[in-house]
Amino acid sequence: MHIVLISPEIPQNTGNIARTCALTNTSLHLVKPLGFSIEDRYLKRAGLDYWDKLDIKVWENFEEIAKKYTKHNFYLATTKAQKKYTDIRYKKNDLLVFGSETSGIKKEILKTLPDNQIRIPMLKIGRSLNLGNSVSIVLYEALRQLDFPGLE
Repeated sequence: MHIVLISPEIPQNTGNIARTCALTNTSLHLVKPLGFSIEDRYLKRAGLDYWDKLDIKVWENFEEIAKKYTKHNFYLATTKAQKKYTDIRYKKNDLLVFGSETSGIKKEILKTLPDNQIRIPMLKIGRSLNLGNSVSIVLYEALRQLDFPGLE
């Protein structure tokens, strides 16, 4: 599996997601601009023991990663989606895409994949789930469907 974070802003969230990716053998893709340095001490502290076990790539923009993975499915997590994340039948090399903590995925990107948008059901109170929690929820559903490949 692949997790894609577009313009993440909070280093602690990305550090926690990096730890989840390392422990699930999931690749992590960061799409610029980033709201922090990858060398950021808070980022490293959240995933320090796992950083060397992480498959991480940094991309200049979303178009760059989309061109590289043309034969893969991209699923965009957004509160605006009609489909729930549980409505999808995931494959082992799918890319699960999440936007920044404050603005989500840009409309221009959402327009490119209107049928591949997913949401996590929640109450509408003006806030969404934490980015790290959202990644974990969707990633573990995808891994569950695949019978947790390579995990104990």
